[in-house]
Amino acid sequence: MTDTAKLRIGTRGSPLALAQAHEVRDLVAKANPELSGENDIEIVVISTTADRVTDRALSEIGGKGLFTKEIDEAQLKGEIDVAVHCIKDVPTILPEGIAMPVIMPREDVRDAFISTKYKSFADMPAGSVVGTASLRRQAMVLNKYPHLKVETFRGNVQTRLRKLEEGQADATLLAMAGLNRLGHPEIATHVISEDDMLPAVGQGALGLAIRAGDEKVANWLSSLHCHETDLRITAERAALRALDGSCKTPIAALAEIDENGTMRLRVTIVRPDGSEWLDAERTLENPDIAGADRIGTDAGNELKQRGGPDFILA
Repeated sequence: MTDTAKLRIGTRGSPLALAQAHEVRDLVAKANPELSGENDIEIVVISTTADRVTDRALSEIGGKGLFTKEIDEAQLKGEIDVAVHCIKDVPTILPEGIAMPVIMPREDVRDAFISTKYKSFADMPAGSVVGTASLRRQAMVLNKYPHLKVETFRGNVQTRLRKLEEGQADATLLAMAGLNRLGHPEIATHVISEDDMLPAVGQGALGLAIRAGDEKVANWLSSLHCHETDLRITAERAALRALDGSCKTPIAALAEIDENGTMRLRVTIVRPDGSEWLDAERTLENPDIAGADRIGTDAGNELKQRGGPDFILA
């Protein structure tokens, strides 16, 4: 870190995380002439536990908060001013002293099927291996294609593609948003419709976290905020919060707003072994933040009641 930068952006060190941080840097510099100098904005790479420990599932080492823990600590110590997070990696309750006032416009929410052998799940013979670290993806694959096997497959995009090339799995799944941000959408063998595989909560959206009360930084970032994406994310995260969701729970959700301004929220929970799948849906005309939070909470509570206490832990 340097002492000359006016704004320090904290990020993980993967190629995707760095691409996202550079995008934020460029947009902030463009929107704020006082930050357009060569050294005015610094990108600070922070190693997280989730990046360092890649041989075990997140559920075994402490949860998806491990993607943000060290970054939160750096922020609270004043070592960085803003953190760029994939919303799907952010716990539903932020640490005390951290705020997330900016939700950026959402990218493609869909999952991508990637294989060097097969065009889609339908082409895969019995016993074929799908590698993914996501319990949501694992459970949905097992539900729809019980003849396939799933194995935990962690690492950044490049690591997972290398593992696929090495034959450690016959196919894997990645978020289209990440492939698009890396400039390589062609990596996707097949793009899966959200109707066939509902995405993770917040998939495709980036959030910018700051120290609570830091109005100067909040003002610099304000032009990057997307109200519609914020509404959608609020509904999805409310459902996740109601379900006590973490990386141990196969939960999917997607809120969309149609041309008439009506929000449609779909939420799904799946038993980890794929044996049972429950859906809930809500609609809301002319949504605001409070309303989005309300319908998300309501849908999550419905599924929690219908599934019972043993559903997700089965």
